[in-house]
Amino acid sequence: MESNEDQSLSELEEEIFQKFRAFMTGIAKIDELGIAGSRLLSGFQQAIEFIERPPIDMNSKLVDKIIVANETKRVKAYINSGCRKLNESIQSLTNFHSCTQGLCNHIRKAKEILNELEGVLGDVTSAIQTTDGKLLAFSGLDFDVELIEQATYNDLEEKDALYNSQSPDVNTSKKKKSADVTHLAMVMAFIYSMVKQDYLMQEKIVSALDLKMSLEELESYCQMWSLRPFINDEIVHGAWEHIH
Repeated sequence: MESNEDQSLSELEEEIFQKFRAFMTGIAKIDELGIAGSRLLSGFQQAIEFIERPPIDMNSKLVDKIIVANETKRVKAYINSGCRKLNESIQSLTNFHSCTQGLCNHIRKAKEILNELEGVLGDVTSAIQTTDGKLLAFSGLDFDVELIEQATYNDLEEKDALYNSQSPDVNTSKKKKSADVTHLAMVMAFIYSMVKQDYLMQEKIVSALDLKMSLEELESYCQMWSLRPFINDEIVHGAWEHIH
């Protein structure tokens, strides 16, 4: 018969599993937000490319012949305007301001979700600390990514070894459940650390956006945003496998 202590621990473990599901839901939201942000950054890039597009080279003999052969009022007006159509210029500036505002809103929403993720991780950390060693001790929100990543892989190997055990002993089953919970906590900590670094990168990119920035620099920002260099997809995909 399960003791009150075991029942209380079991309820705590179930609570942590629920927190983990909520945490991963937040990860899905921030992933979707990042994809939308990438589209906004591409829109910003297109607007800058149009604004910085060089005028037609009037010194070109071929261009000069084409203009002379088609020297209408419309062509003259187009050349005098700097080879830009008024409606395209207006649309480009509109897109520029729209994408800029959208990226600022993206950073604000991403920060809100990140704060929620930190809160969920904090709740899980506190829950584990209340077990007086019955679950693996786990604390702190400022994590070293490489150390946490290695610990996560090590913990995953230990968990797999425990799952492959053929012993029907009740204590083994309890240990397996406890290993699940502490493993999820470590995974949450690592994913949070990755997502936070990704957010900080996005924040720096958005704060650096300017009409005067070079197209080469902007292209680098777009690539970094879409590549998400701080995110380990293997860990994230593995985490989703725990959601039933």
